[in-house]
Amino acid sequence: MERLKAIARGNAAAAAEPYRPELLADEEPRYLRRQKPLEIRRKKFGGRSWLLYRRVLVWTIAGAASVTVSVVAGRFFLYSPQVLLLKSDQIDLLGNHNVSRESVLQPFAHDRNRSVLRIPLEARRSQLEQLPWVESASVERILPNRIRVELTERTPVAFLRNGNELALIDAHGVILNRPEGEDLHFPIVAGLPDSMPREEREKRIEAYQEFLRDADLVRGGSSDRVSEIDLGNAKDLRVVMTGLASASDSQAVTIHFGNSDFTGKYRMLVENFAQWQANAGRVQSIDLQYSRQVVVNADSSATSAKLRN
Repeated sequence: MERLKAIARGNAAAAAEPYRPELLADEEPRYLRRQKPLEIRRKKFGGRSWLLYRRVLVWTIAGAASVTVSVVAGRFFLYSPQVLLLKSDQIDLLGNHNVSRESVLQPFAHDRNRSVLRIPLEARRSQLEQLPWVESASVERILPNRIRVELTERTPVAFLRNGNELALIDAHGVILNRPEGEDLHFPIVAGLPDSMPREEREKRIEAYQEFLRDADLVRGGSSDRVSEIDLGNAKDLRVVMTGLASASDSQAVTIHFGNSDFTGKYRMLVENFAQWQANAGRVQSIDLQYSRQVVVNADSSATSAKLRN
């Protein structure tokens, strides 16, 4: 009986002890613990977001409008009758003097009824520069429906003896047809056939022009007394001149100048021609190719004259 009372008192004392939850927490299995829920904050639709969306909307509308305008404008400039090349008088031509308008319009024949924006300007420019008298050309569009062509024509520097006919030749060795009704005054050059490469003709024309410049430096107006220059031999410039004795002298004399020092040789010719003529009686040709020696009438019975120191 006493024992039962002791057990009852022990149970009562244990029940009277304060509750300690941490002890239970330590003994509780971890996987049974309840996790604390996380709070998710939802971002509200603020002013900055609205500004960004508005910009995107504006740029989208602007881009769509730009594409629409480009498509409409492209169709207009490519297919509208208002931009078509319909008549030849829609082509303005400037700078032509010896080039006919018909020869300029010929490359544009395939462009009739075509938009001016579809005309290949570079190809047309190249075609125009193939015309003999055209040195350079420019071709440009003038909207809505015009083409502007401006030419720079070649400048002839001499008549070219081509068989029994006389053509013209420019400083680049390009052979030109003689325009009708033109009153031109040039010396005649020979020895430059069509079969000679243009680059070689250009080199020999450079020698021809150099001689004319040097002769005028020694005595003004000497180039006007040159009647013909044979450029067939690159090592010997052969010139036919008049007026060597006096301004009124019409006697033609053939002079061989070689291919260098035209100034010195022509000065020597001017200073000594009267003496050579007095010694030879009649001078028909003079060879100045040799150093310190002149051969008078070299093309017939030669008379040599040594130069003074």
